[in-house]
Parts: sequence; C-alpha cells; structure tokens
Amino acid sequence: MAKTVLITGGAKRIGRELALSMASAAYNIALHYSSSAEEAEKTAEEIRGRGVECQTFQCDLREERELLELVPRVAGRMPELEVLINSASIFRKGAIAETGPEFFDSHLAINLKAPFFLSRDFAKLCRRGQIINLLDTRVARNDYGYAAYTLAKKALLELTRLSAREFAPGIRVNAVAPGLILPPEGGSKEAFEKMAGKIPLRKTGGPLDVLRAVEYLLKADFLTGQVIYVDGGEHLE
Repeated sequence: MAKTVLITGGAKRIGRELALSMASAAYNIALHYSSSAEEAEKTAEEIRGRGVECQTFQCDLREERELLELVPRVAGRMPELEVLINSASIFRKGAIAETGPEFFDSHLAINLKAPFFLSRDFAKLCRRGQIINLLDTRVARNDYGYAAYTLAKKALLELTRLSAREFAPGIRVNAVAPGLILPPEGGSKEAFEKMAGKIPLRKTGGPLDVLRAVEYLLKADFLTGQVIYVDGGEHLE
C-alpha cells in the first residue's frame, strides 16, 4: 500500500510543487489548505491524474481546535501516513518597531506553533516516519526587516533539532532552508532577479531545487536533525 504524506500549505507555491512531486513518487497526498479552496481542488485533481490518492483537508492553523484535530483527521482517513512536511508559512515585512501583538502572534502561530503541535501529534499517532520542516535561509542571520518571521523560523530550526532528538529512532526530522526560489506574492520579478547579484552563485533557484533537497532527505536514512540550505550560498554572507 502506498505511503501518505501530509503537506501543509499544499495548494500554492512551493507546497503545491512538493505535493505534485511527491505524487509523482507514488505517495498518496493529504493536502492541507486554509482559505485557498479553489487552488487546493485544482492541485488535488492534478495529483489524482498522476494515479495516486489525494484528499484535501481545510484547517486554519491559527485556530487551536482545528490545529489539534488535523493530524488525527488525516490519520483516520489515510492510515498509511508516514511523512509530514511543514510547508505552510506566513511571510510579512516588519521590523521590531513596526510589529504589533496581532502581527507577531500570526507569524508565530503559523510558522512555529503549528509545526510544533503537528509534529507532536504525528509522532504520537505514527510512531515511525519522517518530518521535514521548511525554513528560510534567513535563519542563518538576523534580518530585522522581517523580525517576527525570522524569529519564528529560527525557533523552527531549533524545533527541528529538538524533535529529531526526542522522536528518534522511529522518526527522522530534517529541514530545508530555501533562499531565492520564488518572488514574494505580489513582488516584482525584476527586483527578485536583481537580488541574485548579492549571493555567491549569482543566480536565483527554483522549486525543483527544493524538491531535490526534500527527495534526498526522504531517502537518506542516516540523517536526522539536519538542515539543507537551498540558497545559492546566501547563508554564507
């Protein structure tokens, strides 16, 4: 029987690409989305066209009751759950001086609290498997222009290490830290491409680079607690 992967934020952007890639690798897909119902169903239909099962799961990860019900819902409907990919993210600009409590709480809720409790519940219900967290190359430096976001992702890095130790040996936990992969939603493609001139490899990446890193982690059964920076060397700056 095919294994199942739960991908949060799987309707759009990198989450969508991960879902399609995992489907091509013969995984059944539990596709989480929050408000992107139309995009989620389009992605699900494309996944089903690749010959695997795909079920969609709506959940507002900021709502505690919904958050705590998500993994049990998925495991109840798709009992071969063996992989959790924490891809859902909120990314908004704001220095500390510009950050209010609501803005701060929303970033911590999506980028840290949700992966924390989803990982906890996955470990309780699945016992064996893998967790992959999507970080950001910003975890290697202090980007005060995105203070709440960067702080949450730095904490997710530490969660990756903590949970890798606690959940071993049955569950491996690793992370991928992308850099210039996709322009921000609503952002200028030209400005995005211009940023490549500031990093060692002098070019942007693409979703395929992230997919290759995830594929490697899934197969590398002697790795846990590791981070792969998919950023053209940006974290070295």
